[in-house]
Amino acid sequence: MTDADTTNTTDATTAGADWRAWQESWDRQQEWYMPDREDRFRIMLDMVEALAGTAPRVLDLACGTGTITARLLARFPGATSTGVDLDPALLAIAEGTFAGDERVSFVTTDLKDPDWPARLPYDSYDAVLTATALHWFHAEPLADLYGRVAGLVRDGGVFMNADHMIDDTTPRINAAERARRHAQMDAARSGGALDWAEWWQLAAKDPVLAEPTARRFEIYGEHADGEMPSAAWHARVLREKGFGEARPVWCSPSDTLLLAVK
Repeated sequence: MTDADTTNTTDATTAGADWRAWQESWDRQQEWYMPDREDRFRIMLDMVEALAGTAPRVLDLACGTGTITARLLARFPGATSTGVDLDPALLAIAEGTFAGDERVSFVTTDLKDPDWPARLPYDSYDAVLTATALHWFHAEPLADLYGRVAGLVRDGGVFMNADHMIDDTTPRINAAERARRHAQMDAARSGGALDWAEWWQLAAKDPVLAEPTARRFEIYGEHADGEMPSAAWHARVLREKGFGEARPVWCSPSDTLLLAVK
């Protein structure tokens, strides 16, 4: 599936759904895995402001439901955002949420297709932002993607990736962190938190999302088997692909926000 569609409105089949409720439900499900998720979004936007100003043109890469775009526009009303993804169900939520907002457009395309940048509405961006998405890639295609991202960021612009980045040189620390995190997740389950699979089961039963959810699983299956290289790997590859500087600007015991400047 590589054909692109750019839109800033939702179609008639998605009209009438409670998109705010779906956004909140997605946030709660993601926060079960990452309770400090909002902290990294705050730091991400702090660094956008520091390096790209308060009215940036942003590419929301692998945008999902538009989580980054929502926080971007809430903080910087003068910003514009292009969301890029392939997931029909998450894009339906994003398009429904931002229908009629001229600051936002969406492009349906496969980031593994080398020609995807040609389908964007702009040739360059002040910032390219992504979160909890690129671990679906293996290292080699991710390095290729970073090269294409470098071609889209203007000189002085930024790229930020917030994701799981595992340092294999610290196995005892990794094991301790994982055990603690899963204990917290088990405790949260008793309070009714939904996991990934349960959230998608609900989406599959929704009259509006059932069909795009079925298409989504045809594309991706249950989950991709990508890789989670270390922050040092990401920083090195980003510099090799054309960024002048790259390093983490925030981290939790399990996640890292890595910033690269063109």
